[in-house]
Amino acid sequence: MESIVQKRLIAELLGTFWLTFCGCGSAILAAAFPQLGIGFAGVSLAFGLTVLTMAYAVGGISGGHFNPAVTIGLWAGRRVRGADVLPYIAAQVSGAIVAAAALYLIAKGQPGFEPGGFAANGYGPLSPGHFDMKAAALAELIATFFFVLIIMRVTAPGAVAGFAPIAIGLALTLIHLVLIPVTNTSVNPARSTGPALFAGGQYLSQLWLFWLAPIAGGVLGALAARALDDRPAN
Repeated sequence: MESIVQKRLIAELLGTFWLTFCGCGSAILAAAFPQLGIGFAGVSLAFGLTVLTMAYAVGGISGGHFNPAVTIGLWAGRRVRGADVLPYIAAQVSGAIVAAAALYLIAKGQPGFEPGGFAANGYGPLSPGHFDMKAAALAELIATFFFVLIIMRVTAPGAVAGFAPIAIGLALTLIHLVLIPVTNTSVNPARSTGPALFAGGQYLSQLWLFWLAPIAGGVLGALAARALDDRPAN
């Protein structure tokens, strides 16, 4: 039993590492060079592909959350045991921090590198489009609401088998296409924490919003998904 729990936590750590390393890495290492031409669309696709690939790779082990807002949302939706919530979150945050550290070491290999925003999330002057705190909070809440709603519905009994990771990955891509100008897109407190530790300063002072709004949205999304469940009540 203990080895199964350990495997689940390792899967969550690896999945969140991959999401942060490739998703944030696409912004830090690739989108920083306009001649590569990946832009917002490329970064958005990178985040979606990280979830899609790791959901197929380790989703059968841990459920493929890779996101504290998803874990807490699934707990609210009665898909996750309460005892699993904190260990999952610890694994996810650890994976994101290690990935951000690896990105920092790689990016530091370029002459003249300055961490700057380091793909961190922010509002006001730290928002790519200078959107204020209320706009950022609402955008993150709505996006995470639908993200968790989609996760709950495409993994519900009766959903088409084998296609859930595709729907979830495309949902995350779509969210990034909309939210990058607003907050640089979080919908994931772990993903926000790793880069913020290296961006420092104001990014760390705004990190609370990128925990609060996604978690609130995730819980509401899970409750909405349960309300849509058409199975007979037990």
